[in-house]
Amino acid sequence: MAFPSPASDYTERVLTPEAICGIGIDSRILETGTGFAVIEPVSGKADGDVLLILCGGYTQFAKLMGGSLITDEGEAIEGEALEEVEVLGRVTFFINQATDDDSPVM
Repeated sequence: MAFPSPASDYTERVLTPEAICGIGIDSRILETGTGFAVIEPVSGKADGDVLLILCGGYTQFAKLMGGSLITDEGEAIEGEALEEVEVLGRVTFFINQATDDDSPVM
């Protein structure tokens, strides 16, 4: 009769992006210039949240600060301009690329 190996007490589960970032069925992964962004549906907005927005036909990231959205370029969207903005989701994680594809493998 066999008994379970005591080594199984010390095994760790495999780390995956799904496990680390808590990616669920409603999550979306968007490729960015520096890696990827994990986007969740917006259930509530709070100051400091980074949002994926659609404004003027372009998608971009903007940080919610007070009653304004601050884009990556430092532009503030506020007042009546906010009526033209559609919030597509809230960024929960940015995953940055760790390798440089242009460098040769050694």
